[in-house]
Amino acid sequence: MPRILDICHSLDPVSFARERLRFLPDPTQSIVLASRSNQVILNCTRQWGKSTLTAAQAVFTAWHEPESLILVMSPTARQSSELVRKAAVFLSRLGIRPCGDGGNKISLLLPNGSRIVGLPGTEATDRGYSGVRLLLVDEAARVDEDLYLAMLPVLAVSGGDIWLMSTPYGRRGFFYQTWMQRGLDWRRIKVPATECPRILPANLARDRVTMGDRWFRQEYMCEFAENQEQLFPEELIRKAINYDIHPLFTHPHHGPLHRP
Repeated sequence: MPRILDICHSLDPVSFARERLRFLPDPTQSIVLASRSNQVILNCTRQWGKSTLTAAQAVFTAWHEPESLILVMSPTARQSSELVRKAAVFLSRLGIRPCGDGGNKISLLLPNGSRIVGLPGTEATDRGYSGVRLLLVDEAARVDEDLYLAMLPVLAVSGGDIWLMSTPYGRRGFFYQTWMQRGLDWRRIKVPATECPRILPANLARDRVTMGDRWFRQEYMCEFAENQEQLFPEELIRKAINYDIHPLFTHPHHGPLHRP
């Protein structure tokens, strides 16, 4: 019977989270855990529980796939440590006493050889990994783009999964670009505060007054607010562009450079 239960849990990450990790995902979190997409982007409100959710996914992968490597990338080492700490709590519920892998300060080594490693958030020290099964990018909107691009090759050979999770931070960077791009390559999931059962409407009403409309829409409603450093609103700039006007000067090979 335990063997049959293990097989069932390996096929159903939601049941594994509930019954083995004692984590009770809400309906949207269950959809994310059950996703079979190898590229997931979560645009979610603050306090939704994305770190806990992704820690559960990291443990599910590490537990059921021996010798797998899961990397956790965040803007800072402290944030990576927090997610790895939550993974350690889940491992303890599986009867595993968490320990480091001996080579990384922020890491967990499982008896089956799988590792969960938290990256400190500096490009110089994040190179050198290979065969990555799962790359988790927490607070992706605030992760340096050069660091993100430098880490993508770790999935080139393994074909591993990648999850981007964040609350928006303006119309900038790879998180915004990935969310806005068209196509079916990414599974996009948006969770505003109004759809989070753990956030009270009264607290939202209070914070809307305190934070102001722009910050409230960004932090709670998952909207990509215009960057404050912009001189003119983006929508105004778009309306001012007329693509039907032909250039006055053309270059025979390279376009509008001098008078013909």
